[in-house]
Amino acid sequence: MNTDLLKRLCETPGVPGHEQRVRDLVTAEIKGLFDEVTTDPMGSLLCRRDADKKDAPRIMLLCHMDEIGFLVSHITKEGFVYLQPVGGFDPRNLFSRRVLVCTDQGDFRGVMNPDGKPLHISSPEDRKKVPEIGDFFVDLGMGKKTHDVISIGDFVVMDEPFLEMGDKFVSKALDNRVACWLGIEAIRQLGKKGRGAEIHVAFTCQEEVGLRGARTAAYAIKPDIGLGVDTTLACDTPGVPEKDATTRHGKGFGLHVRDSSFIADKALVAEIEALAKKKKIPFQRTMLAAGGQDGAAAQQAAAGARAVGIVVGTRYIHTVTEMVEKGDLQAALDILVAYLSEF
Repeated sequence: MNTDLLKRLCETPGVPGHEQRVRDLVTAEIKGLFDEVTTDPMGSLLCRRDADKKDAPRIMLLCHMDEIGFLVSHITKEGFVYLQPVGGFDPRNLFSRRVLVCTDQGDFRGVMNPDGKPLHISSPEDRKKVPEIGDFFVDLGMGKKTHDVISIGDFVVMDEPFLEMGDKFVSKALDNRVACWLGIEAIRQLGKKGRGAEIHVAFTCQEEVGLRGARTAAYAIKPDIGLGVDTTLACDTPGVPEKDATTRHGKGFGLHVRDSSFIADKALVAEIEALAKKKKIPFQRTMLAAGGQDGAAAQQAAAGARAVGIVVGTRYIHTVTEMVEKGDLQAALDILVAYLSEF
């Protein structure tokens, strides 16, 4: 398993609308794997692998590059930096975080905390309050000099390392650098197989703010089959009812049937399920009551496409402690290679 690539992908900062660094990393990694690579006007990286026959089916893998993060919205006269979120955060997970403020001139480390009184001078009522996202600010330790290096619109990500813990990977941005890794490694492992289909891997932008890059990319490609490659919830942890677990670690890749953005093609679900059983690749069917993923954009583009999600269950999603199980990640890679090899 190419752990080094996954580590580099996760540790490279890139929030919605600011995916350039991730795109550059992917571009360098995929040299020689595709017949054409272009960047569309929104910033998605569109990669095509030609078929060896005419009128071949067009298959699209959608793998979003962006991670949740923030944009600088205000800098006080003292140099404290306030933010607007790009992506969904639970404020309870934002206390006392180290962050990286990314600018065209360089990156600057800071600490994030909510405004208000600290523990030693706060009242019991103060301590019960959960701050709103807009209450959090970043202190770069520069005071008024912050104005010299930080501008409105610069982006901010969590500053935490990628970790390998037993049979798990832990990192920020596993959602969705897992999919970027899968998109690269699946084509690498496919080798000379799968030339009966025209395969497109779209490394999309701005998924976390509404599947934006996937919509334009899918409209340009007009796939026959769309595979939304992503993470999903793994709530197999204390305090969550069994019915809400969504997926469980160690049970294989997630065959994503439904969320609030799309309902997967029933025949395609059955086809991939049968292939997984045939190849003895572990899997679990999965649904989400809310949320969406890029497979929906492929399904709804132009005249429409058959679509399904291939996902990896992730604990503690949208935090700096996102966790995936190595075997589940391998199963997702195996089913993608097996499915594409069928053509």
